[in-house]
Amino acid sequence: MSQDSNVVVDKGKSSFSDLWTKEDYWAIWLGFLIIATAFFLYFNFTPTQEFKDQIAQQNAVMETEAAKAPFKTIAWYKAKDAKGKLKAADGGVGKFIKHWTASPGSWSSNPVEAFILSKERADAKNEAAKPKYEEAKAKTESAFALAQAAETAAAAASFQNVALNDEAKAKIEAWHALKKKESDVKKKVSNKPYNRIPTLVGLCVALALFFSIGMKFMGKEPLGFMQGFVAVFGVATLAYMMGGQAVAKQYGVGAEAWGVIIGMLIANTVGTPNFVKKACEVEYFIKTGLVLLGAEVLFNKIVAIGIPGIFVAWVVTPIVLICTFIFGQRVLKMPSKTLNIVISADMSVCGTSAAIATAAACRAKKEELTLSIGLSLVFTAIMMIAMPAFIKAVGIPEVLGGAWMGGTIDATGAVAAAGAFLGEKALYVAATIKMIQNVLIGVTAFGVAVYWCTKVECEAGKSVGWMEIWHRFPKFVLGFLSASILFSAIDGSLGGDMGYTMIDNGVVRGFTREFREWFFALSFAAIGLATNFRELAHYFKGGKPLVLYVCGQSFNLALTLGMAYIMFYLVFPEITAQI
Repeated sequence: MSQDSNVVVDKGKSSFSDLWTKEDYWAIWLGFLIIATAFFLYFNFTPTQEFKDQIAQQNAVMETEAAKAPFKTIAWYKAKDAKGKLKAADGGVGKFIKHWTASPGSWSSNPVEAFILSKERADAKNEAAKPKYEEAKAKTESAFALAQAAETAAAAASFQNVALNDEAKAKIEAWHALKKKESDVKKKVSNKPYNRIPTLVGLCVALALFFSIGMKFMGKEPLGFMQGFVAVFGVATLAYMMGGQAVAKQYGVGAEAWGVIIGMLIANTVGTPNFVKKACEVEYFIKTGLVLLGAEVLFNKIVAIGIPGIFVAWVVTPIVLICTFIFGQRVLKMPSKTLNIVISADMSVCGTSAAIATAAACRAKKEELTLSIGLSLVFTAIMMIAMPAFIKAVGIPEVLGGAWMGGTIDATGAVAAAGAFLGEKALYVAATIKMIQNVLIGVTAFGVAVYWCTKVECEAGKSVGWMEIWHRFPKFVLGFLSASILFSAIDGSLGGDMGYTMIDNGVVRGFTREFREWFFALSFAAIGLATNFRELAHYFKGGKPLVLYVCGQSFNLALTLGMAYIMFYLVFPEITAQI
């Protein structure tokens, strides 16, 4: 069967050779090559036994302090903080990987500083931030003295005086909050000089070779791909640079949005050169990244947030997806069902990741996928700024606000940024619910594949077998789910503390996430370079895609807020109280 290059994934029969000739499988092999390398390095070249001993020591202190007082003492918090600082990514392996995968840095008025920061300039930045750090440090020291005095008074009464206990608890919590703020400010006086041009060149060559491994087997030109890849990597690097600018960073316009913008400017002005188009492998890049994303979706985090989070993510999402699709077909009467379902999945599930999987399952055209992702990026940027501001303005509780944002803002990174605007609890709840929602990527892809085979493209008098659904199902989702199961199992076997040290702040944050973020950046750059406005124009006829997205997202916002309130505050208030 001839392949339609304008379709995300074409329909065809499966064979054993697919394992080394199809893009989805190469995404799995490459993703797991990175995962296997990460595990090998971290579990062979980091002091795991030393971590275990230190964790046991701090846990012993915390247990002793918890038995001594009816509140968390100063010593308890110090032990907890000491345990939290144990991160495998801070060791030699993590530093090496972060050095060679580092993206352009932050800057304010001089873009050169994104690539090169001199010692003089680093010292100047540190000096400029020093007064705020000294102020924060003084406040922490003052609060610590008050906390110490209050705890001593409570101890003198053998922790039997309720008033003294409450005062000590309040003073200690105030000190710990200020200590965290001091730690955040301290980062601004810790600037070090760097030159990221050599490492960016090295990363470009390494990734070009890495992705070219599968190009030959997939029947494409590895040499042509590598030549064009330099340009795609260049656009992704510029996108990172623009995303690191102070104002862009403040308003959440990150590398993803800039990649599409810069790429589109090139494609629709001077035009994307033909040799560059050979490297615009949008699906290849992002599917490999999505396999790595599975490493960040851990089942223990799903369990930690409890049933309320599962209801918000797994009940609301399919309702919104189905209702939005029906609305697009019956009310808006959108001519393209594939565009309708891709936008619905993009908006309701988790943005780009779900859009890619859904487009593959229903054989959407590439420009339909591009349009959907473009809408998602625009509204994500708006919502991540507007929602925290609205939540604060009307006084919505932090946990409820976090749950609301986690279930509605599309991109995982944007959810985390928006949650951070509100506070630690909001960040935790928002990020966890988004992770729970990410699990639906595979479920959505399978459901769309079944529906498209049995209903949309079913011919009269012909039945559709399970093999046709298998042909249609995006195989890279299996890699995503496998990574999630693998990491969840290993994290669970290590225990919460060692899992945090070795997996969350080692293999993931110090390896797989570094590559995953670059793969996503490359994909968005490729999307922009491959997008021509003239090709998209007819899809905007009557403004139906925009109307669909706005109406669907409005319904999503209302339903998610309602469900979050019911679950977190009416049905399971005890879980909310423990967050």
